[in-house]
Amino acid sequence: MVKLLRTNKLQKLSKVLVLALSLSLFSCGQKENKDQQNGKFTFGVWTTADAKKSDADYSKEFKKYKDGGIDEVLINTQTDPKLLARLVPLAKKEGLKVHAWIMAMNRPNDSVALQHPDWYQVSKEGKSCFDNRPYVDYYQWLCPTKEESRNHVLGLVEGLAKVEGIESVHLDYIRFPDIFLPISLLPKYNLVQDVELPQFDFCYCDACVSKFEKEHHKNPKNSHNTSIDMEWKNFRLNAVKAVVDDAYKIAHKYNKKLTAAVFPYPEMADHMVRQRWDKWNIDEVYPMIYHSFYDEEIDWVGYATKQGVTDLEGKQTKINTGIYIPGLKSDAELKEAILLAKKNGATGVSFFDGNALSDSNLKTIAAVKSAL
Repeated sequence: MVKLLRTNKLQKLSKVLVLALSLSLFSCGQKENKDQQNGKFTFGVWTTADAKKSDADYSKEFKKYKDGGIDEVLINTQTDPKLLARLVPLAKKEGLKVHAWIMAMNRPNDSVALQHPDWYQVSKEGKSCFDNRPYVDYYQWLCPTKEESRNHVLGLVEGLAKVEGIESVHLDYIRFPDIFLPISLLPKYNLVQDVELPQFDFCYCDACVSKFEKEHHKNPKNSHNTSIDMEWKNFRLNAVKAVVDDAYKIAHKYNKKLTAAVFPYPEMADHMVRQRWDKWNIDEVYPMIYHSFYDEEIDWVGYATKQGVTDLEGKQTKINTGIYIPGLKSDAELKEAILLAKKNGATGVSFFDGNALSDSNLKTIAAVKSAL
C-alpha cells in the first residue's frame, strides 16, 4: 500500500515536471523562433570600392552603415581579389558581412576580354558588343555560350571565391542585354520598344548559332519571328543558367554562397533580359525592385517581392528585395518599402547604393530594424 502511494506520488510529480519542462521548452522555442525571425531579416547595401580610399575612411564608412542598421555590404572591387581581401577585415571589424559583387556577363573595360573580340555577344543585326554597344558605352557583353568567354567569367568568380571571410560571390549583369528597357528609361534613349528590336536582340554569334543548330536542327537567323521562337528563347535562358550553375559549384567548392542581383521577378526578367532566376542553382537572389524605373507606386515593391517568393516556393533560395534609394520620395516611403518586402516574404532588403544613403535614411533604417 505504501509502495502504491509512493508510486502515485512519483507519477504525479513526473507529470508536473514534464509539464513544467514542456512549458519551458515551448517558451524557449517561441523566443528562439522569434529571435530567428528577427535575425533572419537582413539589411544590406551595394557599394563600389575605390583602391585609393584609405583604410581609415573605409572603417568610418562601414561604421556608419552598421550604426544605421546595415548588416552586410555587397562590394564591387572590379573583380580585384587583393582589394577585396583588404576590405573584408575592415568591414568585419565593424560587424558587417561582405559579399563580392561582380559584373558577370557585362564586362566593361575588361583588359583580358578586350584582347579577344570574338568573345563578345553579337546582335541580330550582326553587330558585336566589342565595338557596337547597345544603349550605353559600358555595355560590353560577353557570350555565355562560347567556352573561352564563359571560362573567363568563371575564373573571375573563382578568384573572388578564394578570398577569406566573404559570405558569397554576388553576380550582377548575369543575363543578356535588355531586349526591353524599363519603361521610365525609354524617353532617355528616344526609344519605343513595342516589339523586339534587332539591334537589342542578342546573341547571334557563331558559337550560339552553331550550338543551337546542333540541338534543334534549325538556324535562328532564318526564323520567321524569333520573338515567338520558344526553343531559341529557352536556349538563351539556359545559357545563362549554365554559367550560374557552374558558378554555384565554384563558390561552394570554397565554402562560399552564390548570390545574384536580378530583375524584379522571374517572368519579368525572362521577358526583359532573358533571365529566369527561379530555375537557377543559387543560394540567394536580390531582385532589383526599383519601382520608379517602371512608373509604379511604392506598393509594387510588395507585389514584385511576392511574385518572386511564390515562384521560388519549395526551393531553398532566399529573396532580398533591392530598393532604389533615389526612387523614394521620403523616409516614410523607405519605411513602407522595407515593411512591404518583409510582409511579402523577403528575408531581407538591400539598398542601392551606399552613396545614396543619407543620414536620415540610415536613421530610418535603424528605427525600422529595431521595431521588427
